[in-house]
Amino acid sequence: MPSIPNVRCEESRAATDGILKSVERVIFGKDRPIRFALCSLVAGGHILIEDRPGVGKTTMARALAASLGCSFKRIQFTPDLLPADITGVSIFNQKDREFEFRSGPVFTNILLADEINRTTPKTQSSLLEAMDEFQVTVDGVSYALPRPFFVIATQNNIEFHGTYPLPEAEMDRFLMRIEMGYPTRQEEIQVLASQMDHHPLRDVSPVLKPDEIRALQVESRRIHIHNDLQQYIVDVVTATRHHPAVRIGSSPRGSIGLLHASRAWALLDGRDYCIPDDVKILAVPVLAHRVILNGGPQSVSDRAVIEDVLSGIPVPVLD
Repeated sequence: MPSIPNVRCEESRAATDGILKSVERVIFGKDRPIRFALCSLVAGGHILIEDRPGVGKTTMARALAASLGCSFKRIQFTPDLLPADITGVSIFNQKDREFEFRSGPVFTNILLADEINRTTPKTQSSLLEAMDEFQVTVDGVSYALPRPFFVIATQNNIEFHGTYPLPEAEMDRFLMRIEMGYPTRQEEIQVLASQMDHHPLRDVSPVLKPDEIRALQVESRRIHIHNDLQQYIVDVVTATRHHPAVRIGSSPRGSIGLLHASRAWALLDGRDYCIPDDVKILAVPVLAHRVILNGGPQSVSDRAVIEDVLSGIPVPVLD
């Protein structure tokens, strides 16, 4: 295994800015979603992009993968997709008279799971082990995945025909869920201008190498987070379990995810310590998809629940 170089905070900030400039050649005016995706990668998690069709979910994933210089594969999820189509399958080799494993598209650094909610729950669950343990098990044999391993999943939140909602266990494996949103008028004009001759994806070149990404992931675990800030994270997550609009609140995995995401966000911002704003910025994308609401005519959105929780908990004042 190659040695992992040390990365200083100022170098990580420069790397982040380089990736942002690279991706923004394709996706205009989406600095925050791109930063969320990078933060999820550096924290060692995965990201779900949920929004209406045609706002650039798949394009952003492709541009990010091209900027990172990693192996990349895309799976178009459909109702007839099988688990073996993702993880791989053991095939009998008649020449050697034994079974040999043929790896599936999950064996890559960056996996784009496009329209993940269009396949059956059985096939969706084939990603659980890969996303959580960075390995897949086929016929009782476990195979390690390449590192870094980063899943970017997309789904349309307004289409219900031919879709299968992601189960709670699958949703909980995503560190963040984000939205793209419509571009502004000026940004949409830029989109048109950028595609006059060819798709701008062709102009994206790698900014980081896989070992540099691994270095960022290791460095993020060294970021200092004050004890009071750790208690603040626990208080926020605990409050989701007692909110009147919530039936089931976030699990401790939400606390762990918010901790790792906050440290990665600080690193990408060029700091070697976390501040309360890191937690507040990341609380919605990290926690909103982990709560199950009561529902009913007076129901609120999961995003509004997290924002309400944040407004009711005192922010620690750190030296």
